[in-house]
Amino acid sequence: MPSTDRLKISLVQLNPTVGDIAGNAAKLTDALATARGQGADLLVTSELFLAGYPIEDLVLKPAFLDAIEQAVEGLMAETASGPALLLGAPWRHEGKVYNAALLLDRGALRAVRFKHDLPNYGVFDEKRVFAAGPAPGPIAFRGMRLGVMICEDMWTPDVAETLEESGAQMLVVLNASPFEADKQDERIQLAVQRVQESGLALLYVNQVGGQDELVFDGGSFALDRKFRLQVQAPSWREAVVATEWMLDDDERWVVEPGVMTRPEEGLAAIYQAMVLGLRDYVTKNGFPGVVLGLSGGIDSALSAAVAVDALGPERVHGVMMPYRYTSTDSVEDADQASDLLDIELRSIDIAPAVDAFGGMLANAFAGRDSDSTEENLQARARGMVLMALSNKFGWMVLSTGNKSEMSVGYATLYGDMCGGYAVLKDVYKTTVFALARWRNAHRPVGALGPEGAVMPARIITKPPSAELKPGQTDQDTLPPYDVLDDILACLIERDMTAAAIVARGHASEIVMRVWRMLDRAEYKRRQAPPGVKTTRRAFGRDRRYPITNSFQGG
Repeated sequence: MPSTDRLKISLVQLNPTVGDIAGNAAKLTDALATARGQGADLLVTSELFLAGYPIEDLVLKPAFLDAIEQAVEGLMAETASGPALLLGAPWRHEGKVYNAALLLDRGALRAVRFKHDLPNYGVFDEKRVFAAGPAPGPIAFRGMRLGVMICEDMWTPDVAETLEESGAQMLVVLNASPFEADKQDERIQLAVQRVQESGLALLYVNQVGGQDELVFDGGSFALDRKFRLQVQAPSWREAVVATEWMLDDDERWVVEPGVMTRPEEGLAAIYQAMVLGLRDYVTKNGFPGVVLGLSGGIDSALSAAVAVDALGPERVHGVMMPYRYTSTDSVEDADQASDLLDIELRSIDIAPAVDAFGGMLANAFAGRDSDSTEENLQARARGMVLMALSNKFGWMVLSTGNKSEMSVGYATLYGDMCGGYAVLKDVYKTTVFALARWRNAHRPVGALGPEGAVMPARIITKPPSAELKPGQTDQDTLPPYDVLDDILACLIERDMTAAAIVARGHASEIVMRVWRMLDRAEYKRRQAPPGVKTTRRAFGRDRRYPITNSFQGG
């Protein structure tokens, strides 16, 4: 019989910085004080919070693990007067390193549980750095037996089944689950399955914040034994949320209704992911601001809007770099966009640089017609200007290319691809248009940018163009974006065959052309800057293809 019939458990979703062990511990000390004020018996963190997530090969350094152990000693002392702390951290045991949950209570380390199911797909490489723990048993706490799982342990039924069979009375899941569009629904559905199978209520704690290309959206929650969502923490921001648990008439632990924050979905969620990812990349890496080419096109306008919402207008610097093919409309649209966002816009004419390079190469190119070489000189001159401003003022160059362009190589190495971060890297062009329309109609929660429209309507409605030669549009080179993006999604996210894509109504010659463009552009993508992951399969760690690749696939 339990020694109590009621417990208060606070969940804490915070934004850690990878490697900042002292800073992360200080955040936890503050959270413990907040939970103490809530009357909590226990505070539960996200996965590997003390180290930050993902830590990758940092965890292989003995000095790093020494620092983790020292920080845990300090946090133990913080629990002397309550509440207890269920902490995610890397942990050494018998010569191996584990992804662990540590129960610190009344000034001591009371229990340790190791992650059993290590993911090794997509962005996850945990088998590279961690040992898999045994199937866990429950942890006794204040008369309750906690069934502790760590992230992937919840995604299959085995661990929950083992915990229920060994006497667990509730499930507690520590997570660092990266954002993807519509992933929150998937998390909740998997949690519902574990509740159905085990008959146990479940508490799910997720990380929040950006780490390189990954963004964590928070949205922690609690489900009762009847699969009802009883607590929903906010998405995209830090929070310490109290939950109350009691024994029901069947001697089962149940969670009472508590905070319910409606999660953002669809375009709003994607936009928030881009804002948080950029804000944390710039801020955690110590950049004073960003600089980007503001061309009057939709990609640069949306990138600038995200940057202003993330960092504030005073930290965003736009540059219009006209050449003889730059239209008057583009100059006007860039001016108006900068006015709407209240950002600095300077104009730097690239004609002297492009003409100088043309003159330098005239003899070498004698007898050959102009082609994309001369177009690329313009893009590379613009890249040189942006990198010079970056070097002089310390601003990070924000690249503006989108996933459609990155997929098919419609971008110039050392030109428009140069930069420190690409906020649209995992956003298809059709979604870029949708996000631009959405942002003109909505100001996101927590945004530092203005109310109302952030770009003139003409930027959204005019045909996209790189403006590298007279009368140029993207569709001179690429299929219409609705066609291109559907084919790309079939190839990248779904790994469909050419025949299956043709069966969707696409012309065979277009499918095979896009397939070849996608494969040929791999060498460019290897040299691209990082960017926010928003889809199920982003370029980089999610999708790893050989550069030298003769498979035709069709």
